[in-house]
Amino acid sequence: MKKIFTLVLVSALGGILTLSAYKLFLEEDSVVVTNTDNAKFLPTSNSSAIFNTAENPDFTEAAENTLNAVVHVKNLTVNQGRMTFEDFFLGRSPKRAMLGTGSGVIINKDGYIITNNHVIDNATELSVTLNNNETYKAELIGSDPKTDIALLKINPDEDLPYVTFGDSDAAKVGEWVLAVGNPFNLTSTVTAGIISAKSRNIDPTGNSQHSFIQTDAAVNPGNSGGALVNTNGELIGINTAITSQTGSYIGYSFAVPSNIARKVVEDIMEYGNVQSGVLGIKGGTFNSESAKELGVDFSEGVYVGEVVKNSGAEKAGIIAGDIIKRLDDLEISKFEDLSGYIRTKRPNDEVTVELLRDNEYKTIKVKLTKPDVFSVSFMKMELQDLSDTFKEENGIDHGVMVKDTENKWLYSNLGIKSGYIITGINDMEINSIQDISKLKAKYGDDITDNIKRLAYINNYKEQKEVIFR
Repeated sequence: MKKIFTLVLVSALGGILTLSAYKLFLEEDSVVVTNTDNAKFLPTSNSSAIFNTAENPDFTEAAENTLNAVVHVKNLTVNQGRMTFEDFFLGRSPKRAMLGTGSGVIINKDGYIITNNHVIDNATELSVTLNNNETYKAELIGSDPKTDIALLKINPDEDLPYVTFGDSDAAKVGEWVLAVGNPFNLTSTVTAGIISAKSRNIDPTGNSQHSFIQTDAAVNPGNSGGALVNTNGELIGINTAITSQTGSYIGYSFAVPSNIARKVVEDIMEYGNVQSGVLGIKGGTFNSESAKELGVDFSEGVYVGEVVKNSGAEKAGIIAGDIIKRLDDLEISKFEDLSGYIRTKRPNDEVTVELLRDNEYKTIKVKLTKPDVFSVSFMKMELQDLSDTFKEENGIDHGVMVKDTENKWLYSNLGIKSGYIITGINDMEINSIQDISKLKAKYGDDITDNIKRLAYINNYKEQKEVIFR
């Protein structure tokens, strides 16, 4: 048996040696030819998959510098507490103290801090804790609910570390960013992500003029008012909102661009309020459907549906039907690009508008105006003039439109809301906001006690007149 096994093993080894010698010394090289005449290829690069020589981004320096300039903001509010039977019979009004928290960013060595308006809203007492655990009482210098930006001031004993503003217009989609703040009361937290989109409007109705930077850096309750910085440690946004069905981060967060935030706080510091410049157009994002209707071969830009009377746009010669493609050096792809850029400007600032009219490009300089040039606040309503185009399309020869209202009395009794047109008050026919200004001078802002007759047109284009006795 042993002899048979040995014989088989020797035979196998001999065969292997013979085949190896043939392959190595005797067999000629062969070439395989493939016909590629009808083959289709997709351009592919394997270099990054095999040889990735790019260094990973280093966030350590940016994080370290930003951490020391981001603070923990605490907001003490006093609200109405639950009333008991004892409170009712004794005539007491119970109060309940509530503590809210958020974040803020030190923007200069003297202790000025930028945060969100919703972080400090209705505060009776504000305090700020630095990264070194020192706590200071904070003073509210001013706020702007429209942009959700507020400015605080503390009085430190020494110069404070601060973050410098970057240019949010220059930030690019795909760029690495850090979100620094105090989520869930956890101080000094840094998360990383990329810029997912710019000029984002998260209002489901589409009516908001916000122009957020969208990122996928994790932002949670408590991060509001904190810093969004680039890898150089420059402030490019103030973390403000998340979109979530649970109330916590699920993939996207939103920040007010630094160019808007910086302009707001500069206005508050210099003027005490926000100086808003207005271009004076109504319109929307130019899309493929409107492109087809107008016979043009692109789908980006802002279509001018209406030019507001007495605005800078009207005075400069912009007309309905124009398509705005650029403001100064900024390309305009959608309405949020335009509204976001205008928010960084003030009344009397001049912007260069590049637009398309009748398939020809035109460049027009527009001086921005104050909103009150074509709107007025009266009876807790914001009223504005009607454009000639609107009058012609709706067969109306006079009146002013209700742009916004907080007049609960008129709403509950007459249903007057945004979009209604006031055509007459008492014995005066209302042709423009100048007529409203005359009434305001005569009766003051609240004319309710003096109103005898009110004529208006509702959203169904029905003319109504009410006589008060």
